[in-house]
Amino acid sequence: MEDWSVFYRKLWTLVFPLAFQQFMLAAVSASDAIMLGAIQQDALSAVSLAGQVQFVLNLFWSALVIGASMFAAQYWGKGDLDAVERIFGIVLKASFFISFLFFMGTLLIPRQLMQIFTTEEALIAGGVTYLRLVGVSYLFTGISQMYLCILKNTGNALKSTLISSAAVVLNIGLNAVFIFGLLGMPRMEIAGAALATVISRAAELLWAILEISKNSAVKARFSYILHTDPVLRNDIWKRTLPVLVNELSWGCGFTMYSVIMGHMGSDAVAANSIASIVKNLAACFCIGLSSGGGIMIGNELGKGALERARRYGDRLCGLSVISGALSGVILLLCSPVILHFVQLSPQAMGYLKGMLLMSTYYLIGKSASCMIIPGIFCAGGDSRFGMICDTVNMWLVIVPLGLIAAFWLKLPVLAVYFILNMDELTKLPVEIIHYKKYRWVKDLTRK
Repeated sequence: MEDWSVFYRKLWTLVFPLAFQQFMLAAVSASDAIMLGAIQQDALSAVSLAGQVQFVLNLFWSALVIGASMFAAQYWGKGDLDAVERIFGIVLKASFFISFLFFMGTLLIPRQLMQIFTTEEALIAGGVTYLRLVGVSYLFTGISQMYLCILKNTGNALKSTLISSAAVVLNIGLNAVFIFGLLGMPRMEIAGAALATVISRAAELLWAILEISKNSAVKARFSYILHTDPVLRNDIWKRTLPVLVNELSWGCGFTMYSVIMGHMGSDAVAANSIASIVKNLAACFCIGLSSGGGIMIGNELGKGALERARRYGDRLCGLSVISGALSGVILLLCSPVILHFVQLSPQAMGYLKGMLLMSTYYLIGKSASCMIIPGIFCAGGDSRFGMICDTVNMWLVIVPLGLIAAFWLKLPVLAVYFILNMDELTKLPVEIIHYKKYRWVKDLTRK
């Protein structure tokens, strides 16, 4: 008989810190939107579109975090500290290399990057200003994300949350100082939002390095970064490359949503920007539940407790549906408050009302899919299915329908938005069928 009290105690000690961490990260985007929106709608839209560059970079970071978690959670559950440190070295090297490439892009071709998302010169100019400054933060974040990933997979989820949340609080405070020119600082507006991000990410990285080097059982060993373990490296990349393809396929498809909305006018861009931020805030608990559940299942699989991991997966799937439904209800109840404080044109405000309403059903699919694919499947190394499922759903169904609706049928903005928000629900039946085959119940560790 399963002792479910132990299950819930372990789960909540992971979920609440990780959910709060997600909330705080989403709060940065919210603060940017509120402060820049108070200055000018175009400033809000420009930074939102420029943020799509980091959104794509986040896909690489996310794949590395999932890949590292896949193995770190299992080896930690097995008690193999040396393997965890070797995993740490592999993902640190890869993350820095990728972050450097994106940094060079913001330095050398910021205008060309903005032209992908919009043709409006005012938005392009504001985005270029933002990208040229914020690109430096990519170097810091690429390293700190790997540090925080290892912390949360080795019993330090609360510490990881504390570091990340402190950086967010610093970012929000500096946003106000630099955007509006408080405390004797010059009024920098868009450039101020970028500078605040750079400083806060540098502080986050410094704290993470100090924590790993002094207080954590896991150390960042330079020899493991310089000379990676070939066996572990091959194991990691074998499972991580499908995750990366999955993330890029889904994420680039999701970026196409911004491209579609970006060509439907600045009002559509502004409303979509606010709706995306609200959805991200509302989904924080769902994402925290997925991350915590994945770590728990990975620990059990690494111990060899395969049947217990299977029972945990069944329970977590049910919890994810409940979590998504509750998040949708909360978003619906908060919508009048959000609309009261947002400053948009009357047309954009009308779009936003409809977008918030449609986001409520989206959260149910988001929560369930997030638990199943990056949470449960990846905990057991079943990363190939997610790659196929997301690629087919995004590029053969949702993106073509969105392009046809926007540019051929020329449907209204809200009709296009409705179609684009079906992506999580259309793939859910296939995910459930694959889940029931239990191919994800695997111990990935080596003796």
